[in-house]
Amino acid sequence: MRVRFWGTRGSIATPGPGTTHFGGNTSCVELTTSDGDLLIFDCGTGAHRLAAKLIAEGKSQIKANILLGHTHWDHIQGFPFFSPAFVKGNSAAIYGPEGSHGSLHDVLSGQMEFTYFPVELSQLPAAITYHDLAEGIHAIGSARVATQFINHPALTLGYRVESNGKAVVYLVDHEPFSDELWRAGAEPGRIESILHDGDRRHAQFMVDADLVIHDAQYTPEEYGPKKSWGHSTYAYAVQLASAAGVRHLVLTHHDPDHDDHFIADIERRARDLARDLGKGLDVSCAYEGCELVIERRTSVRPFETADPFQASLAQSHLHILVVDDEAEALKAVARALGEGSYVVRTAPSGPDALRMISEQIPDLVVLDYTIAGMDGFEVTRAIRANSETKDVPVVMLTALTDEPSIRKGFEAGVTDYVTKPFSLPQLLARVHACLARTKRR
Repeated sequence: MRVRFWGTRGSIATPGPGTTHFGGNTSCVELTTSDGDLLIFDCGTGAHRLAAKLIAEGKSQIKANILLGHTHWDHIQGFPFFSPAFVKGNSAAIYGPEGSHGSLHDVLSGQMEFTYFPVELSQLPAAITYHDLAEGIHAIGSARVATQFINHPALTLGYRVESNGKAVVYLVDHEPFSDELWRAGAEPGRIESILHDGDRRHAQFMVDADLVIHDAQYTPEEYGPKKSWGHSTYAYAVQLASAAGVRHLVLTHHDPDHDDHFIADIERRARDLARDLGKGLDVSCAYEGCELVIERRTSVRPFETADPFQASLAQSHLHILVVDDEAEALKAVARALGEGSYVVRTAPSGPDALRMISEQIPDLVVLDYTIAGMDGFEVTRAIRANSETKDVPVVMLTALTDEPSIRKGFEAGVTDYVTKPFSLPQLLARVHACLARTKRR
């Protein structure tokens, strides 16, 4: 298995004298399996040079599999310049998260409208197919590809590619689920010691991988005011990869304001942290042109997950109950979820919520912690105590980010936390991911 980096930058391309080493192109990573399957993670501006290389190789047919984490511009803006798509006989299978705003076809064709680009998507001669993915296990070429939703304001997938006993994991545009990583009193550095279930699942997705490519846009000092923007610090990525027994961690999606000198310092600090953790984790920062060959070792145990949800959640008319005693907040959350094609009911208090749940059991409850009548923990315990509602997922909205409060919530039965302040698209993405994991056929 061979991996090459063609774009390492996040948000916007940054060419210039300050980015000559680590690169200025936005996200694009090429993976070629031992069986010759071509998988491309994201299609940022780095895809232009990758495309030129593929054409120069002179193959009679190019069969590309493009795995988009999500469809923010820096992850798709290279697609109109992916020259193999302009050649008849080539093919491109494009994969992305099910449930995003607009289909993959509509999003990609939107940036190729005549206003923005001289060639429309429908005019491309190559055979292009589109595949919406939920969480689960998928066959792409001869590779086994696991998908899992990660934490970003837009619905975003992480990918784990397993082929011939080797595993590469791509986790770009993700931020911690919790400000606190470890449970109080637990031994740090172990997956079972991770406080938030979302962070624990994230680490489990990496377990024993040969290579993890992970978002690390910020230093810990920078992260505070940029929380909820959807990106990680190098320290978070190193700690989780170390706990998961990863062999090599490559940090990517570099901030556009970070020049080569700054990123080199991040690499140094990340390596120092990995060495202090003592798990033998190799850490480096991605740079354009970096090529890694993953050698055979003892086969990695395949990642296991539940069967993927086969139907579109948006077509399922799922019911969500939103509970909040602040009228404006209640209205805003309900409107955002309604625009996500969910059927939404609202309740202004804990007792009202339990009454409405007894009348019609929702598919999910969005619950503010501080509500009239009963607090969110009390409502959650009541939901869990009822045999008919004990499995209904509960997403709690709260400004309480300390470890005792989060632990108390999970002990009460909270499925997921969304901490304030948050954006409505971020909440919608978390709700969708939660439903995709729990509503299966």
